[in-house]
Amino acid sequence: MPTPRETILAALHARLSALPATVLRGEVLPERVPTDGLLILRDGEPGEPEVTLSPLRYHYQHRAEIEAVIQGTVRDAAFDVLTASIGTNIAADRTLGGFCDWVEAEAPRPVDLPVEGAASLKAAVIPVVLHYSTDDPLG
Repeated sequence: MPTPRETILAALHARLSALPATVLRGEVLPERVPTDGLLILRDGEPGEPEVTLSPLRYHYQHRAEIEAVIQGTVRDAAFDVLTASIGTNIAADRTLGGFCDWVEAEAPRPVDLPVEGAASLKAAVIPVVLHYSTDDPLG
């Protein structure tokens, strides 16, 4: 049986997979970026939990990351559409089907990356904060 953390990350990956971009989890950046864009979900860091007693609960603000990458001549507009669709997708279900207390994405900090012999990339890391509680710090 998967842990709450894995269940939440899998649910986030499934939500992102509904977007038109190619969505990977924990993969390396491929040599070619698909024309619709690429999203790579990184598991991130659960951080130090707040702890409550009776009953014992660990309350996490887990910081996952989504790497968003667009390549092409109209990358600025495509990047804007892609990042906006991530926000809309997350806002549509902030509990990921009830697995999470709250999900919130933070603003991206885009950068343009030149590629020798090809169109430049526009990329950003989008932090996503996953608020959840569990009765086991290894869960």
